[in-house]
Amino acid sequence: MAQIQWFPGHMHKTAKEIRENLSQVDVFIELLDARIPFSSDNPLLTDIRGTKPCIRVMTRADLADPQRTAYWLEWFRDHDQSAVVAVSQKEREKINGLVTQCRALFPDRKTPITVMVVGIPNVGKSTFINILARKAIAKTGNEPAITKMQQRIQLDHGVVLLDTPGVLWPNVENPSSGFRLAATGAIRETAMSHMDVAWFLAEFLLTDYGQLLTSRYEFGSGETNPGPLLDHIGRLRGCLGAGGKVDMDRASRLFLNDFRSGSIGRITLETPEIKFVEQQEVEKLREEKAAKKAARKQGWKDKNRNN
Repeated sequence: MAQIQWFPGHMHKTAKEIRENLSQVDVFIELLDARIPFSSDNPLLTDIRGTKPCIRVMTRADLADPQRTAYWLEWFRDHDQSAVVAVSQKEREKINGLVTQCRALFPDRKTPITVMVVGIPNVGKSTFINILARKAIAKTGNEPAITKMQQRIQLDHGVVLLDTPGVLWPNVENPSSGFRLAATGAIRETAMSHMDVAWFLAEFLLTDYGQLLTSRYEFGSGETNPGPLLDHIGRLRGCLGAGGKVDMDRASRLFLNDFRSGSIGRITLETPEIKFVEQQEVEKLREEKAAKKAARKQGWKDKNRNN
């Protein structure tokens, strides 16, 4: 699969504005999707914030596998200098407590502190902002790239909040991360085929969450091929076309919607072990790409020298 390159103009603008406002920011709150803590960790934002204090918040914890969430929290605490917490949208007190946590990082500060909230698209940032502001300030919706511009919000306890639009990075080098971002709705549906994303998701769930698929769709356990599962879902939901053939695109959409809504069950699509393996694979691809580029450059030099 080709690398995902979905980086609309407003995302480029957002990244530029974050850099321009960096000197005003005291602490970052970066939202990660608890279902994909690795794939939703934006390397562009990590690069921009540098050594600024950061609290990482794993959102949608009510949709994620609780055991894997606990594992990820432990992993982040062992491998990352940032504080980390997992929340669901219903845990309003826990979310509001983050304001106090941010303020506590500057105990001797008499003036307001500025907190910038960042994250990928459709990670629940607008709902998160509205809970902190205690009113509907940010527009919410289950699709990426709803927020288009920065907002400045005055909170209690001497905290000023900067809300930013969701932003990806220019090239998602890891193909599996691209599929996971698409599965959770962080990438617009036009960027990838529904069938491709559903196939990737089904293949993973058949291996890691087969029992949930059996419970939801009465689909026989032991199957590892995504095709029969999607065909079964299509027939179960009446996604039939001419000649009784399943409309696989429609069946794929329904399957993805079931996953996103949590109807299948609480699911996490990656583990720290998966993160390690895929990072190694990406690094290998980078090295191969660099070697090919160097070889082409050397060939061009040799050709010009001979001429």
